[in-house]
Amino acid sequence: MICRGQLRTSPEVAYKTIRENVEKHFGDRFLIVFQEGMNGKPFFALVPNPQAQAAAKAITSSLTRPGLALTLLLATIFTTTLAGVSFSGAATEDVEITGALLLSGLPYALALMAILGTHELAHYLTARFYQIRATLPYFIPVPPAGFFPFGTFGAFIQMRSPVPNRKALFDVGIAGPIAGFVVTVPLLLWGLAHSTPVSLTEESGILNVTSFQPSLLLLALLSKLALGSGLTETTALNLHPVAVAGCLGLLVTALNLVPVGQLDGGHIVHAMFGQRVGAVIGQVARLLVLALSFVQQEFFLWAILLFFIPVVDEPTLNDVSELDNQRDWWGLIALGLLVSIILPVPQSVSQVLF
Repeated sequence: MICRGQLRTSPEVAYKTIRENVEKHFGDRFLIVFQEGMNGKPFFALVPNPQAQAAAKAITSSLTRPGLALTLLLATIFTTTLAGVSFSGAATEDVEITGALLLSGLPYALALMAILGTHELAHYLTARFYQIRATLPYFIPVPPAGFFPFGTFGAFIQMRSPVPNRKALFDVGIAGPIAGFVVTVPLLLWGLAHSTPVSLTEESGILNVTSFQPSLLLLALLSKLALGSGLTETTALNLHPVAVAGCLGLLVTALNLVPVGQLDGGHIVHAMFGQRVGAVIGQVARLLVLALSFVQQEFFLWAILLFFIPVVDEPTLNDVSELDNQRDWWGLIALGLLVSIILPVPQSVSQVLF
């Protein structure tokens, strides 16, 4: 059932009133959806609730699946530890795996797991705060290989119930990147301070951990802060394993903040500007990252992958009520953080730093 008309009160009050009246007569059998139509006018829709209270209680125990989450966590600690062994400079081929060898891989593994775990745990706890049913964080272990030596594809949670409103969508979306970034920065600074300056070569770049060139703006600023005069125009870095984890943490933050579809950044712009405008921003963002990849070639695969992500985010139940000014500012700060991570160092800034 769909109801259209002119609102005579605020969207929040209108939605609350309609929801309470429906729940009074039908309990939790229906969901109230409040969205803007193609003509820009709001409408209410009454749809069956696929996760009514009785069914939700029956599957709550299988939702979090703690055994699976713990198994994936332990497996990912192992694979990232193996990856850390190689980043520490110890060869793993034709060498017996010993406790001492594995111990050398722990700094990288624990640093990366702390960053990824904090990111996903922030999503999970914020979702629970808004009574959104969500799985525990699931890590993705990957045996380190030459083409992908990092030991994991990251981690994720799944939300299994509708998001109530744009405020909740914003808070869940921004919580992960901000929390992960707060953990990443001190780990990255420590790791950079313990990295070794080496001569800059043609092979130097942001993906070369033994000859790392901090060619992105925020990475360059943090590298200079950590190393001071030890970093010049003609030097690269042999990264400490913790610095490798910190760099990955920054790139994961940036990837998630791209305002496309159901990425964290997509949730943020959807919450700030609405679903339709958010989709337009997502389309523009994909094209901008593609254009950036011609300057920073390491982003090319990332740019291509973005075109496989649907540009439209799923609507919230109350998708009409707007955010407050404080959240709008936080959203702009998050998008500014994205730009600072992926923007190549301008020549004028490079001259001042180095």
